[in-house]
Amino acid sequence: DAMAGPTQVGALILGGAIVTAGVYMLVRSTVLYHASDKACFVGAIIGASTAIVAGFIAAGQWDIKRVLAYSTISQLGFMVAAVGVGAYAAAMFHLVTHAFFKALLFLGSGSVIHGMEHGHHHLAHAGHAHDHDDDFDPQDMRTMGGLRHKMPRTYWTYLFGTLALAGIIPFAGVWSKDEILLDALKEGVDNDRLEGYLAFALLIMGAGFTAVYRWRQMARVVLGRA
Repeated sequence: DAMAGPTQVGALILGGAIVTAGVYMLVRSTVLYHASDKACFVGAIIGASTAIVAGFIAAGQWDIKRVLAYSTISQLGFMVAAVGVGAYAAAMFHLVTHAFFKALLFLGSGSVIHGMEHGHHHLAHAGHAHDHDDDFDPQDMRTMGGLRHKMPRTYWTYLFGTLALAGIIPFAGVWSKDEILLDALKEGVDNDRLEGYLAFALLIMGAGFTAVYRWRQMARVVLGRA
């Protein structure tokens, strides 16, 4: 809820603090995880389950910031799952890449919200507002569309952030996310660990949900008709 708030700076601070503190603490505790197979199994399953469930929830949101908030939770799941399968470097790698392209998306959403508020006020002053406009929500994606024509710079930066989060080559997300998937599969094949196979299967589906909710938001916000 906090990350879905109207202030993009607050969202960035909260998202950065939560992600950095939690994942960094887990990676610093590698000696404990390495000594306990049960802890690794639990961490991998909880992380992978979080990735797919949060991605599923993000795909059903209408608030532009709330989609990104649940997306952050989903990507946290990827990082925690990586720790569970012993891919500590991959977890930190995804932490860093995610920080940059998610910051880009949060700032882009802030730009969209500001533009929606400005446009609504302009219509109100021009005498085109209706009674029900008092309930206007500048974060509701159902009131958006075609913003690529009005906000071309935001469109291109938002597109780059989307491609990175969805794991499209050559953007940063594909390298860190694929490393997590590869390490999870490797843990299952090379070491015959059940959590490796389970994490790989769940994370593949989670990655699919990432592409779905990202392109759904792109279609609703900057593509389509105004």
